[in-house]
Amino acid sequence: MLEHQSETKPIACETDIVQVRRRVRELAIALKFSLIEQTKVVTATSEIARNTLIYGNGGEVVLEVLHEPTRCGLKLTFIDHGPGIVDLEQALTDHFTSGKGLGLGLGGSKRLMSEFEISSQPYLETRVMMIRWRNK
Repeated sequence: MLEHQSETKPIACETDIVQVRRRVRELAIALKFSLIEQTKVVTATSEIARNTLIYGNGGEVVLEVLHEPTRCGLKLTFIDHGPGIVDLEQALTDHFTSGKGLGLGLGGSKRLMSEFEISSQPYLETRVMMIRWRNK
């Protein structure tokens, strides 16, 4: 049976990013993720939260703890209502940036997580869903 726990956190300023990172680390520890797994999920969280704030003009993240018979996981869904991403394929390409960054955030975050999906409707919503799984 699938147990489910979720909470929503705002991403409206730099302090919110720090709080979201802290909460994700707490959940990863509670799920008994290894230190390497914790680092991966917190790094991906930091990158996508920063994108949500800078490029999406803020938004929110839904944190979900997932329990399945053979694995457990942490699902993060970032939602913003900014200008959106016109070319998702290009945005996931390493070194592509629409700002001043290194262009590793989206693609790098995708590689750090077990599952990663992104959708964008310009000026309506950009949604990034990512899950990190751990076998029980």
